[in-house]
Amino acid sequence: MTKIIAKKVEMNQIFSLSGEVFPVTLLVRPDDSGDLAAAGLVEGETVTVVGTSKGKGFQGVVKRHKFKGGRRSHGQKHSEREAGSIGGGGRAGGRVVKGMRMAGRMGGERVTVKNLRIIKLVPETREIFIGGAVPGRRGSLVEIRVK
Repeated sequence: MTKIIAKKVEMNQIFSLSGEVFPVTLLVRPDDSGDLAAAGLVEGETVTVVGTSKGKGFQGVVKRHKFKGGRRSHGQKHSEREAGSIGGGGRAGGRVVKGMRMAGRMGGERVTVKNLRIIKLVPETREIFIGGAVPGRRGSLVEIRVK
């Protein structure tokens, strides 16, 4: 397995000759050592991309864990987006169980996206067009794994 480090430039789109639109992510290899073809990159090949997702800061349970939230009637004053009860006298025994989904920092995690296809290679400018979304913000480094 070959690993290549590249920088995420932007998301864009490419039109085929038949008029189809392909969403692509543009990467540029930061170092000038070696050729793209020598590194094992070939148009049409599937690769795995690993990167760090965008950090979203401190988020509540509705955004972070997709909780539904409370009803807007029957005495709900300011608790529409709260988590609700977290302990209880049942199986938890009046304590908070490890792994309880709560509010906290969201994003900024290592994410692996498999089976992305290399749409286009431009050796002169060292640009790699990968079909689909690649994790991370613009300017972040990603790892391309070639099988």
